[in-house]
Amino acid sequence: MDTMTRTSERMETTTIPQRVQPGTARMRDLTPAQRRAVLFAQQQVLRARAAKKAKDERQAELERMRMAEDSFETKPRAAVRSVQSTPEAKDVSLREAIGHVLRDLRTRDGKTLREVSEKAGVSLGYLSEVERGQKEASSELLSSIAESLGVSTAQMLRLVADYLDSLEA
Repeated sequence: MDTMTRTSERMETTTIPQRVQPGTARMRDLTPAQRRAVLFAQQQVLRARAAKKAKDERQAELERMRMAEDSFETKPRAAVRSVQSTPEAKDVSLREAIGHVLRDLRTRDGKTLREVSEKAGVSLGYLSEVERGQKEASSELLSSIAESLGVSTAQMLRLVADYLDSLEA
């Protein structure tokens, strides 16, 4: 922007530098191919940030699951003992025990059937039937469900074994 001042019949012009938004002046000087490359690089940076955020969230969730698992080992036994004190202890099948543990893990995480089914690649109805002990799931399916709940297959099977032991004791 130019400003003009009169000084004893003489015109004097001074130039005031304008503030340019970062990146706009440089983008004007680029060729279309260079612009596409810059945009692609910016998209890659955004994807990397999103991936890092997702990884951090998964790590936090796994840490929360580990903490819950530590407290889970003591709490369910007390709850199961109260069930055992009733005169009629129900005989539970393996698929019912697996379903009970899967539902317990899901509800403790505050996840819905839809979230877990989408993440595990299982239909919502089938997952519901597995949780209710009406369907027997394959080992691959149990593994994907366990992974979507943030636990390994071995951890899930240990929880099932602990649940069955507590019912029998």
